[in-house]
Amino acid sequence: MDIQTIIDVFQQNPLLVSGAKIISIIIAALLINRFGLIFINKLIRRFVNPSQKETSPEEDKKSNTLISILGGTMKFIVGIIAVLMVLSELGINIGPVLAGAGLIGLAVGMASKEIISDFLSGFFIILEDQYHLGDRVKIAGVEGEVKEVTLRRTAIKDDSGLLHSIPNGQIKTIARKVG
Repeated sequence: MDIQTIIDVFQQNPLLVSGAKIISIIIAALLINRFGLIFINKLIRRFVNPSQKETSPEEDKKSNTLISILGGTMKFIVGIIAVLMVLSELGINIGPVLAGAGLIGLAVGMASKEIISDFLSGFFIILEDQYHLGDRVKIAGVEGEVKEVTLRRTAIKDDSGLLHSIPNGQIKTIARKVG
């Protein structure tokens, strides 16, 4: 089978072309996520420890927290873009979808000021380096080890093994064990 025959088959069957494009979009999204996470990992570790010498446990915690948040955000954005591209390839006009999503986003944003407050608080918790994964803290009356930090919430595992999920907007005072 020569190249011209393959081209003719694709020209006669537009479903094959669309299917190939959709598969390419999915593969590209997966590759972007994989290599993007590697890039974020290296970038954050260089940012946190510019000397590239042995890192302290504190620097490792900070790096892991930032990598977790930026990696999750990147996966979400790449996923949304991939879904929109697939919808477009399936012949769905994404203009109205985007316009509708914008209106829904505006309505949800106005109705959910607490969620926005949680995200802003989470951003400043990370920016100000208040605590990291693995730190022992006391937040909102809960004392334990920080298991997860996202822009929306902080998860703390107490000494009895319970996992507490605290919205970042409700965090007013933080006690952190240092050293």
